[in-house]
Amino acid sequence: MLKYAIIFAVISLIAAALGFGGVAAGAAGIAKLLFGLFLVLAVIFVVLAVLGVGAAKKTLR
Repeated sequence: MLKYAIIFAVISLIAAALGFGGVAAGAAGIAKLLFGLFLVLAVIFVVLAVLGVGAAKKTLR
């Protein structure tokens, strides 16, 4: 997902440099959405990993 966010950000920069304002704004919006979704999922997975490690240690005792 982060890969696609970076791709859309690059597309946005290239479109803006060439003067395509609408395309640049659309690609930037998609890049922001994908990056935000990536951050949310990353935080969720980190929290689950921390909770999972604690649960695994409890079952080993």
